[in-house]
Amino acid sequence: MSAARAAAAAMPPGGAAVRPRAARPAAGVTLIELLVVMALMGVIAAMVVPMLSGQVSTAELKAAAREVAAGLRFARSDALATRRETRLTFDLEQRTFRIDRDPRLHQLPKMMDMKLFTAQSDIADEKTGAIRFYPDGGSNGGRVTLAAGERKFEVDVDWLTGRVAILD
Repeated sequence: MSAARAAAAAMPPGGAAVRPRAARPAAGVTLIELLVVMALMGVIAAMVVPMLSGQVSTAELKAAAREVAAGLRFARSDALATRRETRLTFDLEQRTFRIDRDPRLHQLPKMMDMKLFTAQSDIADEKTGAIRFYPDGGSNGGRVTLAAGERKFEVDVDWLTGRVAILD
């Protein structure tokens, strides 16, 4: 057989020559790509998980500030109604407070920082102190600071009027 006849026999009907296909890369993910993605996920998880666990949210911090403000307002109202001094006593270590003539102990979130600024005569020790309200509605004044990281709320008591305000 001649070369021309062999080439004609190899051609499919219609005259088009068959060429071998170029090798295509296999579809899928390489091991290196998989390792890069896994490493990125590990880095992101290492940054996010500490932010989510064991911290006080802004909503919890604001709720705690509102609870302290409500306790201070209640103590002022009690002093006006009973015509007797009323103290709101804070335990800074346990993050609790109690109002005179009220048996309830109010608990605040444990993971926040709490500071009390008040008259020297109402500081029992470095962990406990009080804000006092007088029968005329006035107060010895003071400020309670509730903080978690960079976020903080201050509950301020005006010494002259006894007015309670939340500052952020």
